[in-house]
Amino acid sequence: MDIKDLKALVKMITETDITEFEMENETERIHLRRGPEKEYVQMAAPVAVSAAAPSFAAAPVAAAASAVTGAAAVVDDKFETINSPIVGSFYRKPSPESSNFVEVGSVVEAGQTVCLVEAMKLFNEIEAEFKCRIIEILKDDAGIVEFGEPIFKVERL
Repeated sequence: MDIKDLKALVKMITETDITEFEMENETERIHLRRGPEKEYVQMAAPVAVSAAAPSFAAAPVAAAASAVTGAAAVVDDKFETINSPIVGSFYRKPSPESSNFVEVGSVVEAGQTVCLVEAMKLFNEIEAEFKCRIIEILKDDAGIVEFGEPIFKVERL
């Protein structure tokens, strides 16, 4: 399934009364669920990925199962990324008068909130999947992020 098809499915879920959608074939499994608190997008991609595939598909199947917090993709031997699990507006802090969730150099624990992504008036907390150090913040505050787009470059600790 390519990114256009996935975006169309997410749009269908958010613009209708559908609260859950699941599809599975021999190479991938997609489970979309919308609830009162958060929107969830889960996608398990095949382990073998061609060079022409988008970078978010390079994450192992196990990492894709936790797409709620943003799949981690390897940037090089030393760094990985925290990716956006949904399309929306990226925010570095919980409110305009608050401080940022993280800064470059911050050490983040697994499960700690690193940013918010607003989609359809819902603010979704994006959490680190593992203990890491923030190396680079790849998106501007209040900017738009796409599904699977890297938002932080991190070093696993």
